[in-house]
Amino acid sequence: MTLTYDVFWSFRSPYSYLVTPRLAAFERDYDVKANLRPVYPIAVRIEGFFKQVNPMWPPYLLKDTTRVAEMEGLPYAWPSPDPIVMDMKSGTVPKEQPYIGRLTRAGALAAERGKGLAFVSEVSAVIFGGTRNWHEGNHLRGAAARAGLDMDELDAAAEKEKDRLEAVIAGNEAAQKAAGHWGVPLMVFEGEPFFGQDRFEHLKWRMRQAGLKKRG
Repeated sequence: MTLTYDVFWSFRSPYSYLVTPRLAAFERDYDVKANLRPVYPIAVRIEGFFKQVNPMWPPYLLKDTTRVAEMEGLPYAWPSPDPIVMDMKSGTVPKEQPYIGRLTRAGALAAERGKGLAFVSEVSAVIFGGTRNWHEGNHLRGAAARAGLDMDELDAAAEKEKDRLEAVIAGNEAAQKAAGHWGVPLMVFEGEPFFGQDRFEHLKWRMRQAGLKKRG
């Protein structure tokens, strides 16, 4: 029996990027299926969030994510441009956000088509893998093509179905909270939440108890 689990995932989260290759390998090697559920980053979900965080957190986050990327053998650089437009010093996040809506709605649409994990894997590798101006030219088109999708078609469909997809994303965020955590990446298996890329092995451990099998 194929084991399934939810993955709540954000296009602005470096930790979401860092765990995704392991999730993809997990699905390749084991009889499991990830239900990819894109959510908006906390910067836009919780108004004023970055005005309240300890100022020691952002520098530590950069050090830690750089370390994890090195350990995992992944290319890594803070995105240019950042998927969230904000003033890093003041923590101010303007209402006008030119990138994150497009990415998240396209991710939700890819998930509906059964290619959510492949799409976020390829796109996040472009955004966090050191590609400058990832939003321009053919960078996203190439990433979508590698996932078996057409970025232009995704963009057009996502714009046409904008209200419906926003409702899907809101539903994902509600389910994320109901599972018991607000952060990403959040893996949820049989109602049990596993928050953070460093809980991936705990997820596998729990799934082994539920009969996890390698693919033949």
